Amino acid sequence: MARDLALVVIDTQLGMFETPGVPPVPDGERLLRNIENLIRRAREAGATIIHVQHADGPGHPLERGTDGWRIHSRVAPGVGEPVVEKETPDSFLGTTLREELTSRGIRRLILAGMQTEYCVDTTCRRAFSLGYDVTLAADAHGTWDSDLLSAAQVISHHNEVMGNGFADVVLSGEISFREPVGA
Repeated sequence: MARDLALVVIDTQLGMFETPGVPPVPDGERLLRNIENLIRRAREAGATIIHVQHADGPGHPLERGTDGWRIHSRVAPGVGEPVVEKETPDSFLGTTLREELTSRGIRRLILAGMQTEYCVDTTCRRAFSLGYDVTLAADAHGTWDSDLLSAAQVISHHNEVMGNGFADVVLSGEISFREPVGA
């Protein structure tokens, strides 16, 4: 078991996947399946899993306390898995995430979740800046099409950018939850 490793699952809330009037997340089923598999493997390895939950204001799909705010049942926290609530794209800003990681001796992070160009990107960059060894699960973060780019293009672009110094970008099925060689 990798004692210094945590899987951080960002904003995988019902409102991201099932909001009336909002188009479904492209490849949302595959995304949920990949995150489910990461969580399952992390649990089997005894790795730390921390869930990040975005809270927004009235009328937003992730309005605190609403059904959309709840973490999707397919990737919901298990017993003892902490949930860190946030109000900005940065999972560290104004939250307990750093304290959760520090208290467990975590130095290596695997990131997955929603939304690629906002919360995943910002959290990845911040984790790097704080000195964490970051792995981004290349096929376990998602977003929607924009006016300029398809969701697949946004994801591909961010995988390339994050892989240029901010994180190791690895397909979710190839991520190891073991101690690194030589540890």
